Amino acid sequence: MRFFYLLLFLLFFNCYQTTRNCQDYKIGDFYSEIVIDDVLYKSTFKRTKNLQIETYNNKTDSSQIRWINDCEVIFKTINPKNMAEQKDIHLKILTTTDSSYTYEYSYVGETKKQKGVAYKAN
Repeated sequence: MRFFYLLLFLLFFNCYQTTRNCQDYKIGDFYSEIVIDDVLYKSTFKRTKNLQIETYNNKTDSSQIRWINDCEVIFKTINPKNMAEQKDIHLKILTTTDSSYTYEYSYVGETKKQKGVAYKAN
């Protein structure tokens, strides 16, 4: 009987699929919210086919973008001002809704990842 419940449990959770309509978020105007050490950081950005222009804390940065697949992208800062900005950033879209997506990102090659949510701007 325990085997039956275990099998039922596994079947139930294996049928769950995460929605990822990443194509909806490749181009457009967005804003993002990230919580790091209980501090909320917000930014706005416009994404075109090959470029992302982001404004954070009244500063604007531009990055070239290269999509690895439909849900993963690499950002390369166009005019880096320091060593940290010279590192490329890898972003992966984890889930999507009709108006937002949850993502994780890190510097390329690093294992420490941060998560955030981006929303379509009206």
